[in-house]
Amino acid sequence: MKLRYNFRVYPSASQCGKLARAFGCARVVWNDALRVRRDAHAKGLPRPTAAELSKQVITEARKMPERAWLGEVSVVVLQQSLRDLETAYSNFFASKNGARRGPAMGLPKMKKKTARQAIRFTANARWSITAGGKLRLPKIGDIDVAWSRELPCEPTSVTVVKDPSGRYFASFVVEVDDKPWPELDVEETDTGIDLGLSSYAVLRCRKLASPKFFRRQERKLRRAQRALSRKQKGSNNRRKARQTVARIHARIADQRRDFIEQETTRIVRESQAVYVEYLNVKGMATRRGRLGKSVHDQSLGTFVRTLEAKCTRYGRTFVKVDRWFPSTQLCSNPRCGRLTGPKGRQQLRIRTWTCTECGTRHDRDENAEANIRAAGRKRAAAMRREAERQNACGEHVRPRTPGQRSSKQEPTRGPTAARGGTGGNHPRSRG
Repeated sequence: MKLRYNFRVYPSASQCGKLARAFGCARVVWNDALRVRRDAHAKGLPRPTAAELSKQVITEARKMPERAWLGEVSVVVLQQSLRDLETAYSNFFASKNGARRGPAMGLPKMKKKTARQAIRFTANARWSITAGGKLRLPKIGDIDVAWSRELPCEPTSVTVVKDPSGRYFASFVVEVDDKPWPELDVEETDTGIDLGLSSYAVLRCRKLASPKFFRRQERKLRRAQRALSRKQKGSNNRRKARQTVARIHARIADQRRDFIEQETTRIVRESQAVYVEYLNVKGMATRRGRLGKSVHDQSLGTFVRTLEAKCTRYGRTFVKVDRWFPSTQLCSNPRCGRLTGPKGRQQLRIRTWTCTECGTRHDRDENAEANIRAAGRKRAAAMRREAERQNACGEHVRPRTPGQRSSKQEPTRGPTAARGGTGGNHPRSRG
């Protein structure tokens, strides 16, 4: 499994200038290569290969006076920009052909100078970590790194990122093996997770209160944005005001990310199996109108993806329940199970309800968690049965009924088989 380890770096003033030059060169190479591919497509010519693009927009371009400054940065950075362009085209074609899941991908576009910039160094760039703990990058120098933890192994690449708030980060890619944690009792520790707005998540034995990081900073953010709108465009004060707004957004994102990381780790540590409802977060934000901001503030999609990745790494069972499963309307009483819960547009306002069939009083969120857990158990059992019906190559194998013989079996032992006959069980041997 590939993981990313991010660390804050503190380049000097001269190193910031060199990084800015590298960001700009990578962007120019991307735009030049994209322009070449567009021109070839417009003229009906064959698509240029990666080697042809590299020779035209890097090797030959650096010899021209108007592109001579491309030689001031590492060539690996420019080559990785071309590789990113090839990946973008591959994703577009795979999405158009139906081979790639998820939302449709569009054609690559020209890059502009944005607030977030990044460059990548691979092993070919010969970057290294010095004995003093600094990050040595070619044609940039040794950069101070705030190491918060040790890398588990030798990283394969490093990406230097500048975020909109002006901070610099080094993102290392490492290849690690899965480390399953000791197994727990499934019946006692498995949990369903009901995600929502009033409570962030409802688990088997506890509830996670909604942190509302954006809502807490909304007033401060509004003042900063109002001050930004009053600054003259192109002025130094406008640049400072823009960074003030970006720092507020960065603080909100950091708090949300830290909350998700801590809670998902705790859930995986305490639960052997996790069952989560499959949510359409984008659709929820669109349909719920004024609640759309709160839906995005929860970042439920990131929570589910992070939880799934950690369950896979640490050997926990992770199951998604169908989004159309009526978890809030179904009575969780095992003796009942009727669909007697509140329905219609006003159902979100009803937090407790009583089943008209069995008389059980339910809390809306706790009832949904119990139903998700029951549905997740059934889904997990079906997945295990399906896995048992597959051979070592992953092919589907039809289970045999008791007494049924396989298609490839030896003839029945007996006097007839010893003489080379068909065996006593063959239809021709009877009568």
